[in-house]
Amino acid sequence: MSDPGPIEGATADLAAWLAGAAGAAVPVGPPGPDTDPGGLTLWPLELRPVRQTRGSGAAEPYRFTVRYLLAVGGPDALAALDRVLVAATTTGTHTLTLEAGDPALWTAFGAPPRPALLIDVPVQITPARQPAAPVLHPLRLRQLDMLTFDGRVVGPAEQPLAAMRVEVVGQAYATRTDPAGRFRIVGVPHDPEQPGPVRLRLTGRGQVLTAEVDPTEPDIVIVCAPPTR
Repeated sequence: MSDPGPIEGATADLAAWLAGAAGAAVPVGPPGPDTDPGGLTLWPLELRPVRQTRGSGAAEPYRFTVRYLLAVGGPDALAALDRVLVAATTTGTHTLTLEAGDPALWTAFGAPPRPALLIDVPVQITPARQPAAPVLHPLRLRQLDMLTFDGRVVGPAEQPLAAMRVEVVGQAYATRTDPAGRFRIVGVPHDPEQPGPVRLRLTGRGQVLTAEVDPTEPDIVIVCAPPTR
């Protein structure tokens, strides 16, 4: 058996509360000429919008109000209606509205006008949340080494290239070569279990070049060919 929907669930909860307040079961159905003169009837009359909230996180529930009509079947049901009014105003459990006397409403039901009230019940629909992916392996934390390595940037015939900008691709750290074409890179994360080259970007002398270097190599030399015309 599937779970009740939001309107069905709200109706069942309200009917249960009314039964306790009135002292007798309150059937769900439209009021009509053949309604039990000694009892009350409950009917969902209208769905009313509620201003929605917005956020940047998970989707917020969709909120609205169900307006119910609670009507007496006849003079013998006035005492039950009194008990509901007292219970609602004393505990503040439900919002009551005394605006159910429109003759057109009773004409639509084909029933003579009678004492009745409106009850507003807030309802929300909560979006289904996707379950988190299962953790297949235990969490393992490791502290990576931070490498510092030196190199040289040269041109043809190993001519030192000074003032070349050298940066690690994907990181904010950058430096420039000295007059001897040397540079030093500090603080590059290094995973001993997954070693790999470091990608450098070199800018200067009208060129932008990239090079992959082995940070464990003791003497890194990057040769920049002259730009072609």
